[in-house]
Amino acid sequence: MFKTELHCHSSDVSGCARVNAEQIIEKFTSAGYSTLVLSNHLHPWTHCHVKSESWSELIDKYIEGYNNLKEKAQGKLNILLGMELRVRENGNDYLIFGVTEEILRAHENLLDMNIWDVHKLTLENGMLLIQAHPFRDGITVTNPKAIDGVEVFNGHKGHDSRNDIAEAWADKFSLIKTSGTDFHYDYAPANAGIITEHEITDMAALIETLKSGNYELIKITD
Repeated sequence: MFKTELHCHSSDVSGCARVNAEQIIEKFTSAGYSTLVLSNHLHPWTHCHVKSESWSELIDKYIEGYNNLKEKAQGKLNILLGMELRVRENGNDYLIFGVTEEILRAHENLLDMNIWDVHKLTLENGMLLIQAHPFRDGITVTNPKAIDGVEVFNGHKGHDSRNDIAEAWADKFSLIKTSGTDFHYDYAPANAGIITEHEITDMAALIETLKSGNYELIKITD
């Protein structure tokens, strides 16, 4: 059985994170994970965190965070590029699986899109769009037709994500379910993700797995 983490942040890109690449690798290898999706924040304020002046420079530094983690992993973990996107429309956060550097560079207007346009983009490019912690304070519930799934278990101990409501919502609208630690701090537990019978080594395999439903959610509440 193989464990995959779907929602992790590193301090070199996500301004709210306090963990570097080495700490992330240590945490998740020690907890027995084989794969980790780095889903750093990309939102209207990311420019301030990474001190970039242009979209191109922002994406340079965004991808550097991923490359740095992959290099530090030294094969101990499969590192996949993900993203937690927030557009100017509201304060919602969306996990995107399947995003690439090329797609990011080609869409300088990404932060100005509404969620329907984002979903159109993800569908056209074979990506999955998952609303993160959809019932946390300050979040607007998204029309279920505009997304592929919801994060039904968010492991961040500093927020009440109302995971039980998120799971009921996913059941009601037959949405893909995900689980992630929302890892920001070195003392936070490795308490979420998915378990599969096969090792997930690339994003195509992850997307196929999530679409198939052939996985078990990790939801550790202690």
